[in-house]
Amino acid sequence: MKVLRAKIIVGEDIYDTTGETQVTEEVVTVKKLLGPLAQNEVPILRCVGLNYAKHIREANRTVPPYPFIFFKPSTCVIGHDELVHIPKIAQDEQADYEGELCFVIGKPAKNVSREDALSYIAAYTCGNDISSRKLQRDKTLAGPVPQWGFSKGFDTYAPLGPCLVSSELVGDPSKLQLKTIVDGEVRQDEGVSDLIFDCAELVSYLSQGTTLEAGSVIMTGTPGGVGAGFSPPKWLQPGAKMEVNISGIGTLRNGVVFD
Repeated sequence: MKVLRAKIIVGEDIYDTTGETQVTEEVVTVKKLLGPLAQNEVPILRCVGLNYAKHIREANRTVPPYPFIFFKPSTCVIGHDELVHIPKIAQDEQADYEGELCFVIGKPAKNVSREDALSYIAAYTCGNDISSRKLQRDKTLAGPVPQWGFSKGFDTYAPLGPCLVSSELVGDPSKLQLKTIVDGEVRQDEGVSDLIFDCAELVSYLSQGTTLEAGSVIMTGTPGGVGAGFSPPKWLQPGAKMEVNISGIGTLRNGVVFD
């Protein structure tokens, strides 16, 4: 088994710019890799829908003129190798995955220009926007208006990880490649360059008239290849193994259980 080792960090604030939080030279063996963000460290998750052309086509939708936004509560957040729990209300052939590039705001942002936007991003990570499709858009369950917030907001519905990679190390996020694998099958494989609204545009748009707090997570959207897009659909089943891999960041792995 590969031994994972890491340097000790001293200080309380991972977004500190004063120098009080530092990476030391002391190296220890990691017994268990925890998620990079705890629920109490994430004020809110702002999520973007319909942000890849292929996903828009498989959903039979049109390209939106501006980012389509919904929210997830911090109670959705879990880490690498933790289980996604599908509640009883969402177990009837509708549980789905959405591999996504996510980023974390490092300092308060309001009315930010596109030109300055990337400087407000502290780090990038992998995410999985777990979704319940019937509760999202079945008119007999959701009503005439799609229920994105409710259907995607259950506990454990936002795995994040396996780590945070600083914006300095990532550089240009459009050069990243995203891949989602479910039970050994590649379901999604797309370049982040295919985002309709890129990371800079999202920071600028979301910050207009609104303060993005440090620690806020932005889920940038999923490419084509979600379970609902197949014929017949490929819904998540109990015991499913999901992997979201993004080049330069790593692989987020989570299992699925039905409560």
